[in-house]
Amino acid sequence: MILVNTDFISGKKLETISIVKGSTIRSKNVGKDIMSGLKTLVGGEITAYVEMMNEARAIATKRMVEEAEELNADAIINIRYATSAIMASAAEVIVYGTAVKFVD
Repeated sequence: MILVNTDFISGKKLETISIVKGSTIRSKNVGKDIMSGLKTLVGGEITAYVEMMNEARAIATKRMVEEAEELNADAIINIRYATSAIMASAAEVIVYGTAVKFVD
């Protein structure tokens, strides 16, 4: 599966199938959340949250690809990510794009 954030793939003629998406809502456990809270006192990168968001993006992307595969897509174009806070220490990541087939 080819994944791009452009509206074309060089050298390929595309036929649009459908919008596809994937999402997940993630949170850290209380212990990591407390440690991350303490990190805000001294500043710097909060690696527990970086890891959480990287994992969330990977899960959301996997779910989007699975949806495109069910439609027999060859690629997903115009991929975009969005994140929103659901509650304290929990975030949603959604990824969406356009599933396409290659046309000969």
